[in-house]
Amino acid sequence: MPPKVKTSAEKQVVRTAIMDAARELFIHQGVEAVTMRAVAQQVGYSATSLYLYFSDKDQLLRAVVDADVIKLAQSLKSTLSISDPLQRFLQFGQHYVQFGLTNPNHYRMMFMTQHLPCDPAFSSIEQNNPEQDAYSQLIDVVTSAWHAGVFKPTLTDPVLIAQTVWAAMHGLCALQINLADDAWINWRPLEARVQAMVSMCMHGLMKETTHE
Repeated sequence: MPPKVKTSAEKQVVRTAIMDAARELFIHQGVEAVTMRAVAQQVGYSATSLYLYFSDKDQLLRAVVDADVIKLAQSLKSTLSISDPLQRFLQFGQHYVQFGLTNPNHYRMMFMTQHLPCDPAFSSIEQNNPEQDAYSQLIDVVTSAWHAGVFKPTLTDPVLIAQTVWAAMHGLCALQINLADDAWINWRPLEARVQAMVSMCMHGLMKETTHE
Protein backbone atom coordinates (compact mmCIF):
# COMPACT_ATOMS: atom_id res chain seq x y z
CA MET A 1 0.00 0.00 0.00
CA PRO A 2 1.49 3.39 -0.95
CA PRO A 3 2.17 5.82 1.90
CA LYS A 4 -0.72 8.07 2.81
CA VAL A 5 -0.40 11.55 1.29
CA LYS A 6 -0.49 14.24 3.98
CA THR A 7 -3.16 16.91 3.78
CA SER A 8 -2.18 20.58 3.72
CA ALA A 9 -3.09 20.87 7.40
CA GLU A 10 -0.96 17.84 8.28
CA LYS A 11 1.97 19.24 6.31
CA GLN A 12 1.66 22.53 8.19
CA VAL A 13 1.74 20.68 11.52
CA VAL A 14 4.97 18.94 10.49
CA ARG A 15 6.45 22.17 9.15
CA THR A 16 5.68 23.94 12.42
CA ALA A 17 7.22 21.10 14.45
CA ILE A 18 10.38 21.29 12.35
CA MET A 19 10.62 25.05 12.85
CA ASP A 20 10.02 24.74 16.61
CA ALA A 21 12.81 22.16 16.88
CA ALA A 22 15.19 24.35 14.87
CA ARG A 23 14.39 27.34 17.10
CA GLU A 24 15.13 25.36 20.27
CA LEU A 25 18.44 24.04 18.92
CA PHE A 26 19.45 27.49 17.67
CA ILE A 27 18.68 29.25 20.96
CA HIS A 28 20.22 26.73 23.31
CA GLN A 29 23.16 25.36 21.30
CA GLY A 30 23.92 27.95 18.63
CA VAL A 31 23.70 28.04 14.86
CA GLU A 32 26.26 25.25 14.42
CA ALA A 33 23.91 22.85 16.20
CA VAL A 34 21.15 23.41 13.68
CA THR A 35 21.75 20.75 11.08
CA MET A 36 19.06 19.02 9.08
CA ARG A 37 20.04 15.74 10.77
CA ALA A 38 19.83 17.21 14.29
CA VAL A 39 16.47 18.82 13.62
CA ALA A 40 15.18 15.57 12.11
CA GLN A 41 16.19 13.68 15.25
CA GLN A 42 14.31 16.21 17.38
CA VAL A 43 11.05 15.70 15.49
CA GLY A 44 11.44 11.98 14.81
CA TYR A 45 11.83 12.19 11.03
CA SER A 46 14.61 11.22 8.70
CA ALA A 47 16.89 14.00 7.47
CA THR A 48 15.73 13.18 3.93
CA SER A 49 12.12 13.89 4.94
CA LEU A 50 13.02 17.41 6.07
CA TYR A 51 14.08 18.30 2.55
CA LEU A 52 10.45 17.87 1.49
CA TYR A 53 9.73 20.98 3.59
CA PHE A 54 12.94 23.03 3.45
CA SER A 55 15.62 23.02 0.79
CA ASP A 56 18.47 23.58 3.26
CA LYS A 57 19.40 24.89 6.70
CA ASP A 58 19.44 28.53 5.62
CA GLN A 59 15.91 28.35 4.28
CA LEU A 60 14.77 26.67 7.49
CA LEU A 61 16.30 29.34 9.72
CA ARG A 62 14.95 32.12 7.52
CA ALA A 63 11.49 30.57 7.75
CA VAL A 64 11.69 30.43 11.56
CA VAL A 65 12.66 34.09 11.87
CA ASP A 66 10.02 35.16 9.35
CA ALA A 67 7.32 33.22 11.18
CA ASP A 68 8.29 34.83 14.49
CA VAL A 69 8.26 38.34 13.00
CA ILE A 70 4.82 37.72 11.51
CA LYS A 71 3.61 36.44 14.89
CA LEU A 72 4.87 39.66 16.46
CA ALA A 73 3.24 41.80 13.77
CA GLN A 74 -0.07 40.04 14.28
CA SER A 75 0.08 40.66 18.03
CA LEU A 76 0.72 44.38 17.44
CA LYS A 77 -1.92 44.77 14.76
CA SER A 78 -4.78 45.51 17.17
CA THR A 79 -3.10 48.74 18.28
CA LEU A 80 -3.06 50.16 14.75
CA SER A 81 -6.80 50.86 14.83
CA ILE A 82 -6.51 53.19 17.85
CA SER A 83 -7.48 56.62 16.54
CA ASP A 84 -5.49 58.82 18.93
CA PRO A 85 -1.81 58.90 17.78
CA LEU A 86 -0.39 59.19 21.30
CA GLN A 87 -2.46 56.34 22.70
CA ARG A 88 -1.65 54.23 19.64
CA PHE A 89 2.06 54.88 20.26
CA LEU A 90 1.80 53.98 23.97
CA GLN A 91 -0.29 50.86 23.41
CA PHE A 92 2.04 49.69 20.65
CA GLY A 93 4.94 49.82 23.08
CA GLN A 94 3.01 48.00 25.79
CA HIS A 95 2.01 45.24 23.37
CA TYR A 96 5.59 44.88 22.12
CA VAL A 97 6.95 44.36 25.61
CA GLN A 98 4.12 42.00 26.48
CA PHE A 99 4.84 39.90 23.38
CA GLY A 100 8.55 39.70 24.13
CA LEU A 101 8.04 38.59 27.71
CA THR A 102 5.24 36.16 26.86
CA ASN A 103 7.18 34.57 23.99
CA PRO A 104 10.82 34.60 25.16
CA ASN A 105 12.07 31.93 22.74
CA HIS A 106 10.53 33.68 19.75
CA TYR A 107 12.01 36.96 20.97
CA ARG A 108 15.46 35.45 21.44
CA MET A 109 15.34 34.01 17.94
CA MET A 110 14.41 37.34 16.35
CA PHE A 111 16.47 39.84 18.29
CA MET A 112 18.95 38.18 20.67
CA THR A 113 20.85 35.72 18.49
CA GLN A 114 23.02 36.19 15.42
CA HIS A 115 21.40 34.71 12.35
CA LEU A 116 21.02 35.27 8.65
CA PRO A 117 20.90 38.90 7.49
CA CYS A 118 17.32 40.14 7.06
CA ASP A 119 17.63 40.77 3.34
CA PRO A 120 14.12 41.44 1.99
CA ALA A 121 15.07 39.57 -1.18
CA PHE A 122 15.34 36.31 0.79
CA SER A 123 12.45 36.85 3.19
CA SER A 124 8.90 35.59 2.83
CA ILE A 125 7.71 38.73 4.62
CA GLU A 126 6.35 41.46 2.38
CA GLN A 127 8.24 44.58 3.40
CA ASN A 128 5.96 47.45 4.55
CA ASN A 129 2.96 45.12 4.75
CA PRO A 130 1.36 45.93 8.16
CA GLU A 131 0.05 42.37 8.36
CA GLN A 132 3.60 40.99 8.39
CA ASP A 133 6.26 43.66 8.91
CA ALA A 134 6.53 44.62 12.60
CA TYR A 135 9.31 47.14 11.94
CA SER A 136 7.16 48.91 9.37
CA GLN A 137 4.37 49.03 11.96
CA LEU A 138 6.70 50.73 14.42
CA ILE A 139 7.81 53.33 11.89
CA ASP A 140 4.22 54.07 10.88
CA VAL A 141 3.02 54.43 14.48
CA VAL A 142 5.84 56.80 15.44
CA THR A 143 5.59 58.79 12.20
CA SER A 144 1.87 59.25 12.74
CA ALA A 145 2.48 60.57 16.27
CA TRP A 146 5.24 62.84 14.94
CA HIS A 147 2.94 64.35 12.31
CA ALA A 148 0.33 64.90 15.03
CA GLY A 149 2.78 67.05 16.97
CA VAL A 150 3.15 64.64 19.88
CA PHE A 151 6.93 64.93 20.14
CA LYS A 152 9.19 67.83 21.00
CA PRO A 153 9.80 70.12 18.01
CA THR A 154 13.56 69.53 18.31
CA LEU A 155 12.98 65.88 17.40
CA THR A 156 12.79 66.09 13.64
CA ASP A 157 13.48 62.50 12.54
CA PRO A 158 10.62 60.07 13.29
CA VAL A 159 12.71 57.08 12.18
CA LEU A 160 15.39 58.00 14.73
CA ILE A 161 12.68 58.35 17.39
CA ALA A 162 11.31 54.92 16.47
CA GLN A 163 14.69 53.23 16.58
CA THR A 164 15.52 54.83 19.94
CA VAL A 165 12.20 53.76 21.46
CA TRP A 166 12.75 50.27 20.07
CA ALA A 167 16.16 50.15 21.76
CA ALA A 168 14.56 51.01 25.12
CA MET A 169 11.83 48.38 24.75
CA HIS A 170 14.33 45.79 23.58
CA GLY A 171 16.64 46.46 26.52
CA LEU A 172 13.83 45.86 28.99
CA CYS A 173 12.76 42.65 27.26
CA ALA A 174 16.29 41.30 26.85
CA LEU A 175 17.26 41.91 30.48
CA GLN A 176 14.06 40.31 31.75
CA ILE A 177 14.42 37.29 29.49
CA ASN A 178 18.10 36.65 30.21
CA LEU A 179 18.61 37.91 33.75
CA ALA A 180 15.28 37.85 35.58
CA ASP A 181 16.49 35.05 37.86
CA ASP A 182 19.99 36.45 38.41
CA ALA A 183 20.49 36.49 42.19
CA TRP A 184 23.23 39.11 41.85
CA ILE A 185 20.70 41.78 40.83
CA ASN A 186 18.03 43.07 43.17
CA TRP A 187 15.46 43.71 40.47
CA ARG A 188 12.62 46.09 41.10
CA PRO A 189 9.20 44.64 40.14
CA LEU A 190 8.76 44.20 36.41
CA GLU A 191 5.67 46.39 36.24
CA ALA A 192 7.52 49.19 38.03
CA ARG A 193 10.37 48.97 35.52
CA VAL A 194 7.96 49.03 32.59
CA GLN A 195 6.19 52.09 33.95
CA ALA A 196 9.50 53.83 34.69
CA MET A 197 10.70 53.19 31.13
CA VAL A 198 7.46 54.59 29.72
CA SER A 199 7.63 57.64 32.00
CA MET A 200 11.24 58.39 31.12
CA CYS A 201 10.59 58.01 27.39
CA MET A 202 7.54 60.24 27.63
CA HIS A 203 9.48 62.91 29.52
CA GLY A 204 12.31 62.86 27.00
CA LEU A 205 10.18 62.69 23.85
CA MET A 206 6.86 64.37 24.45
CA LYS A 207 6.16 68.01 23.77
CA GLU A 208 5.37 69.92 26.93
CA THR A 209 1.75 70.96 27.27
CA THR A 210 1.00 74.56 28.08
CA HIS A 211 -1.73 75.60 30.48
CA GLU A 212 -3.38 78.92 29.86
